[in-house]
Amino acid sequence: MALPPLRTAPLPRSATPKRVPRASPHVPAKLRRFKGRCPSPGPRGIASHRGKAAAATGHSRRAAPHAPPRNLHGGRIAAAALQAGRCFPGSPYCERTAGGRRQRGPRSRPAPPLPSPPLPAPFPLPFPPSPSAAGGSHARRRGGGGGRAAVAAMAGPGALRRARRLCHWGPAVALAVVAVCSATAMADAALWYWPLDTAGGSVNFVMLLNWTVMILYNYFSAMFVGPGYVPLGWTPEKSQDCMYLQYCKVCQSYKAPRSHHCRKCNRCVMKMDHHCPWINNCCGYQNHASFTLFLLLAPLGCIHASFIFIMTMYTQLYNRISFGWSSVKIDMSAAKRDPRPIIPFGLSAFAASLFALGLALGTTIAVGMLFIIQMKVILTNKTSIESWIEEKAKDRIQYYQTGETFIFPYDMGSKWKNFRQVFTWSGIPEGDGLDWPVRDGCHQYSLTIEQLKQKADKRVRSVRYRAIEDYSGVCCPVTKGVKTFFTTPCTEEPRIALSKGDLILATRGLKHWMYGEKILISAADGGIRERGWFPRKCVEKYQYDSETDQPVDGEKKSK
Repeated sequence: MALPPLRTAPLPRSATPKRVPRASPHVPAKLRRFKGRCPSPGPRGIASHRGKAAAATGHSRRAAPHAPPRNLHGGRIAAAALQAGRCFPGSPYCERTAGGRRQRGPRSRPAPPLPSPPLPAPFPLPFPPSPSAAGGSHARRRGGGGGRAAVAAMAGPGALRRARRLCHWGPAVALAVVAVCSATAMADAALWYWPLDTAGGSVNFVMLLNWTVMILYNYFSAMFVGPGYVPLGWTPEKSQDCMYLQYCKVCQSYKAPRSHHCRKCNRCVMKMDHHCPWINNCCGYQNHASFTLFLLLAPLGCIHASFIFIMTMYTQLYNRISFGWSSVKIDMSAAKRDPRPIIPFGLSAFAASLFALGLALGTTIAVGMLFIIQMKVILTNKTSIESWIEEKAKDRIQYYQTGETFIFPYDMGSKWKNFRQVFTWSGIPEGDGLDWPVRDGCHQYSLTIEQLKQKADKRVRSVRYRAIEDYSGVCCPVTKGVKTFFTTPCTEEPRIALSKGDLILATRGLKHWMYGEKILISAADGGIRERGWFPRKCVEKYQYDSETDQPVDGEKKSK
């Protein structure tokens, strides 16, 4: 179906440009001084043309206090170029204008120019970076490019990469819990509670063994099968659809609908739900069913094991406890069972059963809650990330009072249909992980367009800070205060090291911590993004002149 025009929020009065150029297929006379050359998306290229573009289009930074930071993607220049009928500078499909004639972009990539519907300034349309900056199509064709090293690092032997997934604290702890609970339950049942020489004992032992096998099967399936990754260098079939997608510099490809880049796996994951440390892998398109079954079977097996532990301790201690007027005596040496067990139930067996009972109950509660959360998102055909995107969409619409109504496009309207999108009789999920069925009134890129709007809004609301103290990037810094030490974010997101004078663009924060991206001044590091948490105590707000990018009130910029 044809894609409807992008609906965006109206600009706040304070952020409305004084004079917006009229959309025209030709470049205004004041912009012809560029002579058809697109400024590079790096910090230097944008800075060199910032003043000229602002003067030609009337986009004054003093008139737009909520303007996006000038060092991120050149949002203002992109908006001016779009409204002038041009693509974003550096795009492989950019139509260059020289001498009044329109020429196609790089000859080595013949493709029709992308349509570029104008977007208001709060939501500039992000376009992929130039091939020179991101190691794009030109670099791939000649066998080079900045992303070749990352791609080569990803393509290692499959068996070795799978074995490495076990070398992590998450799988080590998870497998240890399964081994302790299963082995202790089988020993308690066979030796002291329900002997194997009875029919009930044999059935009980087989059930315990069956729980263990099914839990481990789904666990290793979720870990080794993986979520499924977007192919390296992937582009949509229709070139004009690229404008609705984000570009990943690491994977050298566009992000397919419902896919996200995982910093841990270093790949774009299809239908990514989250990166689970317990399986040391992402939960996504291919292993979502196996992961959810593991979350279901683990609590059920722990409930059965807990019953065995409780009954074993009860039956073994019932005749060994004697109550007096002022004391309670436990005789662990007495054996009241005939025939006597091979191994008597002593103090060590009691301690092991009690410890395994605690592990089983804790696992039942924790993993059971995760299963409930997963079933909620599966029955609405969402992922945890998409649920968060939907909440942010409502907040954005309410903040700007746009009057939009965001409808999640992948909800089939029936819980059974949504359930069948993940669980099938063949065990293979429906679809190919790139194209998805959508509900009536939506299209494939409804969610990706909302993501583009939210990223633009994120740049608008970001605040610039400057580091006033050095920070090494440790998880729990001791020298930054007691509150900072004990309130460190409980997440696997990285921390970024700071040096005095560094500039950071903060996007969110807690009371004692902030999350943001370090502003890199060096052009050689233009393709690297350093994002993570840092202590709020180490930074202060950076006051600067929006026109000259220099500190105000005589404040000197640290280098």
